[in-house]
Amino acid sequence: MTPKRNIHGFKRMSFVVVTLYHFFDFPDYVATKPALQAELARLEIKGTLQIATEGINGTLAGTRESTESFLTYLETMIVKAPFESKESLCDRMPFARTKVRLKKEIISLGEPVHPKSLTGQYVDAGDWNELIADPDTTVIDARNHYEVHLGTFPGAIDPGTRTFKQLPPFIKHHLDPAQHKRVATFCTGGIRCEKFSSWLLEQGFEEVYQLKGGILKYLEDVPEDQSMWQGECYVFDERVAVTHGLAPSQSSTMCPGCGHALTVEDRAHAYFNKNLTCPFCPTG
Repeated sequence: MTPKRNIHGFKRMSFVVVTLYHFFDFPDYVATKPALQAELARLEIKGTLQIATEGINGTLAGTRESTESFLTYLETMIVKAPFESKESLCDRMPFARTKVRLKKEIISLGEPVHPKSLTGQYVDAGDWNELIADPDTTVIDARNHYEVHLGTFPGAIDPGTRTFKQLPPFIKHHLDPAQHKRVATFCTGGIRCEKFSSWLLEQGFEEVYQLKGGILKYLEDVPEDQSMWQGECYVFDERVAVTHGLAPSQSSTMCPGCGHALTVEDRAHAYFNKNLTCPFCPTG
């Protein structure tokens, strides 16, 4: 298998959380849904897998044996080619159910893009610090505001978006290809940057770079004492966030009222009421 799936130092954790995406021609995705659903059920894997004509995207959790088996199934029976995935570990099942969703796109930027033929230059985690430390590099966090709230890279632009589709309008209003010649972008696992970097190039930005494997790969590969990451990385499951080494957060929680991720500082706010509201609730 192509993916690197070895994580060390978490012996007590029994569930493997796999994040994956791959762009490929998948014309029969609708007819394939029942088989995917059955295989996930057979292996007792939970999480969400999105499928569309352009490929697959998902976050799934199960035992090591079951996740390895499903990745092999995807590689040999569905994608029919090697693809990358990333894993982290958790001491409890982070998902309540299993879903296979039919989508028009596995991730939508709201504008036509061609990630299978045009993307930004990949930058390995070990080379990322040097790139973003260069004052001539404009660094853009491609995630939404509630994700950026928990952590980001120093100096990165936070577009303040609520959805991925709001990113192009922000760029058109705030960045100029004639002035911002070198752009570096990053996201959680890499999928958003596939489309965003492609779109940036089509808009005329000359040099566009993207963090290969996303923040998750950076936190896995870069030692904490060499890391430029500040805070924690939001994830879309019950762990709320992960930290260096992809260890589950011990401090971030989720507001039961509005679902916003909360830091220790947020929970010390006057508007925080345990099990009721937080500073981000509409009634806060």
